[in-house]
Amino acid sequence: MLQKGTKAPEFELFDKDGNAVKLSDFLGKKVVLYFYPKDNTPGCTRQACAFGANFEKFKELDVAVIGVSKDSTASHIKFAEKYNLPFILLSDPEHKVIEAFGAWQEKKNYGKISFGTVRSTFVIDENGIIEKVMPKVKPDTNAEEILAYLEGKND
Repeated sequence: MLQKGTKAPEFELFDKDGNAVKLSDFLGKKVVLYFYPKDNTPGCTRQACAFGANFEKFKELDVAVIGVSKDSTASHIKFAEKYNLPFILLSDPEHKVIEAFGAWQEKKNYGKISFGTVRSTFVIDENGIIEKVMPKVKPDTNAEEILAYLEGKND
């Protein structure tokens, strides 16, 4: 997993509406980039809804919120509409960006070993440098922890 102080890898992925989105589009602005396993699953839904509920606070801080999973753009459309998600969801079906950030890892579930997305969050500064890494985050508290960090309430 990429570490604090590392330049975030440039990428281009498509959002739910089919628009190409590059990380460099956000230079000059902080970005919360979070990787999650799958649309419409309980933990991922709670995490996305928490970011959605706090979206205005992120906007007030001039911070972009971007969620990335390997789900299709069509899945993202349904997910965003069902839960009224106001932030960007990017589709990474070949998990190239997920891998570039180190969030594609071996997982063990009921004794079965497979690879998948580890729920993790990165705060990227205005110059494209990773300033905070949160590996294996909890879906219920991730958005609030990031907000507290951005507001200077925790490290």
